[in-house]
Amino acid sequence: MIERALEAVLRKAAEQYPIVTLTGPRQSGKTTLVRMAFPDNAYVSLEDPDRREFALTDPRGFLAQFKSPVILDEAQRAPELFSYIQTAVDEKRKTGQYILTGSQSFLLMRGASQSLAGRVAVLHLLPLSRSEIEGRPPISLTELKRGVASRRAIPEGDLMAALFTGSYPAIHDRGLAPQEWLANYYRTYVERDVRELLNVGDLEAFGRFIRLCAGRTGQLLNLSSLAADCGVSQPTARRWISVLEASFLVLLLRPHHRSFSKRLVKSPKLYFLDTGLLAYLLRIRSPDELRTHSARGAIFESFVVSELVKSAIHRGDEPRLSFWRDSTGHEVDLIIEDGSEAIPVEVKSGETVADDSFSGLRYWLRLATDPTAPAALVYGGHESFRRAGVTVVSWSQL
Repeated sequence: MIERALEAVLRKAAEQYPIVTLTGPRQSGKTTLVRMAFPDNAYVSLEDPDRREFALTDPRGFLAQFKSPVILDEAQRAPELFSYIQTAVDEKRKTGQYILTGSQSFLLMRGASQSLAGRVAVLHLLPLSRSEIEGRPPISLTELKRGVASRRAIPEGDLMAALFTGSYPAIHDRGLAPQEWLANYYRTYVERDVRELLNVGDLEAFGRFIRLCAGRTGQLLNLSSLAADCGVSQPTARRWISVLEASFLVLLLRPHHRSFSKRLVKSPKLYFLDTGLLAYLLRIRSPDELRTHSARGAIFESFVVSELVKSAIHRGDEPRLSFWRDSTGHEVDLIIEDGSEAIPVEVKSGETVADDSFSGLRYWLRLATDPTAPAALVYGGHESFRRAGVTVVSWSQL
């Protein structure tokens, strides 16, 4: 069993709040985590039709059966319970009474925000990070700024395998073939979740939309172009993107606000949070095919963004990530905000670092009028070092 970084945060939240809500994509390990973190709690899955009917028809009686703290899995399946949970926690005034999980985050959060405001801690669990898979701490902001301590050597070729496999726990726990598992995962998501969330009549159009999004990963989001290519209206495309984002399948990375008196782009960039699913959607069939694929750089960039997002979320923090691009095309792939400090980060998928890899960082630092400020470059090689005042970080250290 792979230890999850969020477990300590989850336990602490249960000591401070009467209700803890854990959301995340399907198969990210939510049920496993809450049952491991709270082994003495009663457990009920509201996917079970009989349990769900009991909860919906007699919510008071359903909740009254639990004399100790309880885990309610897939709680968004019975949103009517939330008002009764509010009454129960207000009467008992104890922490850690209810642990709620759900993979349809905005349905669960809509019910929680309406009925449980002020009583609930909200946490998110994404698929495994590389640090969790390897059983080590993730890179810290201090290391990213000042240099990374040497860690174990990574065999050549592991990067392509890591990108191709992705990070869903079932694949790593059970040693499953990633593309077969991801194909079933994708079909389940489209055929079940999308029907429930959007009542989409044309599943083929939605499937085409997801694959078109995959082809645009790492690019500025152009909804009008995306809608036209898919054959749907722009409002429909906007609604579908919102569902993909709320389901933790994609991330919209917003532009950084600092202008340096220059015109900036205002559109977000689109990323997928799992590179295995992204490779499946792009019909990449092996790690060797990925090595020479035209989307290799965009997939690697998605990987770096995803790892930094997971590192923050699994600490219980909000990711403070953005990108910077002006109207003349100068760009920094990522900006990490650390208090009042903004750390520029470039991402390169190659295994060697050329001098022009630093051009975006140098441009930013000149505009910031502080050439000695922290900056980093994440690349596809296996060594981490300092060069020209920049922390060069191997992908394997994230």
